[in-house]
Amino acid sequence: MALLKTFTIRSVFSGTHRAIISSLRSYSSTPVVAEEDDAPVEIENPYKKEKPQCILCKLNITPDYKNYRLLSQFQSPYTGRIYGRHITGLCKAKQALVKSEIRKAQNCAYLPYYYKDKAFLKDPRLFDPENPIRSHRF
Repeated sequence: MALLKTFTIRSVFSGTHRAIISSLRSYSSTPVVAEEDDAPVEIENPYKKEKPQCILCKLNITPDYKNYRLLSQFQSPYTGRIYGRHITGLCKAKQALVKSEIRKAQNCAYLPYYYKDKAFLKDPRLFDPENPIRSHRF
C-alpha cells in the first residue's frame, strides 16, 4: 500500500511539473534555458603571485643623467662603485640604463666618481645594500 502511495505521488508531481514547464514555454517567445545553480563561477586565481618587477619598471621611471639624486641611490656612498643587479634588484635593461646614465652624470660632473655627496646620505633607500637579493656569486 505504501509503495502504491509513493508511486502515485511521484507520478502526480512529475506530471504537474511537466505541465507547468510546458505552459511557461508556450508563454515566452524566447526559448527558456534552464540555469544551473551549481555552475562554476569564473574568477581570477586568488593565489596567483604577482610577477616580480624592478622598482623602476613598477613606478614607470626612466633614469636620466640629470636626475643625479636618483642615480646616487645606485652608487656606493664610500667607494662610488655602482651596485650590481643582485643588490639593486633591477631588471637587466634598467640596470644597463642606470649604469650608462651614472657614467654620463659622472662625465658631466653631476655625480662624483669616488664617494657619494653628503647631502644625499639621508635619502630613503630604494634597496638594502647589506642584504642583497642574490646572496651567492652565480
